Amino acid sequence: MNKLKMHSPNLTDGNIDRIRELFPACVTEAHDEHGTLKLAVDFDQLKQELSDSIVEGPQERYHLNWPGKREALLTANAPIAKTLRPCREESVDFDTTKNLFIEGDNLDALKLLQETYLGKVKMIYIDPPYNTGNDFIYEDDFAENTDEFLLRSNQKDEEGNRLTANTESNGRFHSDWLSMIYPRLKLARNLLRDDGVIFISIDDGEVAQLRKMCDEVFGEGNFLAQLVWERAFSPKNDAKYISNSHDYVVMFAKSILDFSIGRLERTEEANSRYANPDNDPRGLWSSSDISVKTYAAANDFSINTPSGKIIEPPAGRCWRLSKKAFLERLEDNRIWFGPNGDNVPRIKRFLSEIREGMTPTSLLFYKDVGHSQEGSQEVKKLLEDQGVFDGPKPVRLLRRLLSLANTDRDTIILDFFAGSATTAHAVMQLNADDGGNRKFIMVQLPEPCNEQSEAFKAGYKTIAEISKERIRRAGKKIKDEKEQTATGQGVLQYAPTHLDTGFRVLKVDSSNMAEVYYTPDAVKQEELFNAVDNIKPDRTPEDLLFQILLDLSVDLSLPIHKELIQGKSLFFVNQPPYDLIACFDTGVSEELVKELAQHKPLRVVFRDTGFTTDTVKINVDQIFKQLSPGTEVKSI
Repeated sequence: MNKLKMHSPNLTDGNIDRIRELFPACVTEAHDEHGTLKLAVDFDQLKQELSDSIVEGPQERYHLNWPGKREALLTANAPIAKTLRPCREESVDFDTTKNLFIEGDNLDALKLLQETYLGKVKMIYIDPPYNTGNDFIYEDDFAENTDEFLLRSNQKDEEGNRLTANTESNGRFHSDWLSMIYPRLKLARNLLRDDGVIFISIDDGEVAQLRKMCDEVFGEGNFLAQLVWERAFSPKNDAKYISNSHDYVVMFAKSILDFSIGRLERTEEANSRYANPDNDPRGLWSSSDISVKTYAAANDFSINTPSGKIIEPPAGRCWRLSKKAFLERLEDNRIWFGPNGDNVPRIKRFLSEIREGMTPTSLLFYKDVGHSQEGSQEVKKLLEDQGVFDGPKPVRLLRRLLSLANTDRDTIILDFFAGSATTAHAVMQLNADDGGNRKFIMVQLPEPCNEQSEAFKAGYKTIAEISKERIRRAGKKIKDEKEQTATGQGVLQYAPTHLDTGFRVLKVDSSNMAEVYYTPDAVKQEELFNAVDNIKPDRTPEDLLFQILLDLSVDLSLPIHKELIQGKSLFFVNQPPYDLIACFDTGVSEELVKELAQHKPLRVVFRDTGFTTDTVKINVDQIFKQLSPGTEVKSI
């Protein structure tokens, strides 16, 4: 019976395997720091494979680099022995919801999600901490501390005295910020679907570095736009130089060939450009030029206007229509020569025939998508003025991004800097409006609230607690509004009972497995009796279940129910045929194994020490091969 590995994947191993497939000669064997043989890349040979000339040494090239980049990449690929532990008491509709709220460091969370959600996320939105020159809460292990950097860069002497002023503006803080965001973006890209898109909110401080980094991570050819959000509606008169009233939203596709932009709904202002000066029975229309720069001899012909005037194509241009196509449209009254019949011809485009929406622009005006004060008011109103967030994004802004992402009604949206959980709010609101089943995954670090803040005084100890409470209250408000519409005069298109406003809380924690599980050879003989059980004593069966879901790449939002069969507790994941049946009780008999095999699940997992006898344990594989050959049998 195969045992589960119970840790996140080692992405370096996967990268080496892919290189080995393409360039077998570039993968060799080497000793690690413990003297154990392992596969490694011969980078000199790989450089030569990728070059059309002899490579003799380092070559100059255009790229973004900073102190700590290699360590950041190493950190992104390194596996972790952590898990996600369910927290029912903080969840809403735990057993039925498809939404997830993950509490913990987002670097760990992204690693844990790698296999389960690989290539499944349609849209990612993040609003990472802007670089203000201060130390970050996300302090990854490889980061050089401030004192070490200042001493090494001659900005502080050995006694601790600063030798330079304004250290906040130096390159160290760019390096810190880049080292923080780089591994997270590398991992995030893996989760996007081929037609997926990522939006990143940023200000002037790091937008240049972020663009270069995204060019590297996502590919320069997948750049879509650098949206400008008008976040303030009035200037700050106390600004030293310029009153900064905008932020940016950088937009990259996973694959620009697969991505299609969502078009905006037509506005009354846009429709006001249409008229009907000739009383055409087809209704309102506008006209457009029929000449183009690209020359084609077949489209270079003279046109006689109704007034008898002869019109030639403009110099260096020709008509976009052939003579035959032009005459067909003329016959159909789709050519407009102006009110007097002697203008340059234009083609009529009828509003009634326009099915597509409007092409979006790179400008996000506050009147259309809201401003930062609107975002603050939304949080304060929901939490009864107990907000602590500095400029939370308004729901209307996220609604616009969801539209641009072209999210259909059954997609996954990820935000791994959840903050005030505006993204979750916007997803629920959009589902309520169009009947969609979009699912969100929010990730938020349990960052402590300032003890002087109103939120802390109201009982919120961490930002994650506020995020969860905002989702609870926003979900209730959205459902209440739907129910009021149902009982009032309005027409209710979508039933509020079908609206998923719940979320399943999962918390990043150390592995459920004791150290002996990962390093059995390190156990001394006198410790053997204490190492019989390889599971930590404070972990519940449901804790084990979710670590197994991660390890087997099973959707973490699938419905789960628990049954008592032959006196043993069993977990059934999804509907028959079940994706997984798990039993963590001891004393599992051959009769129970046979009964479980009758369900023909895709996977079944037992505790390695959970069987009544060694004979039963040995027979498990044979029982399933006989009664359910398609079932994958595993143990922990």
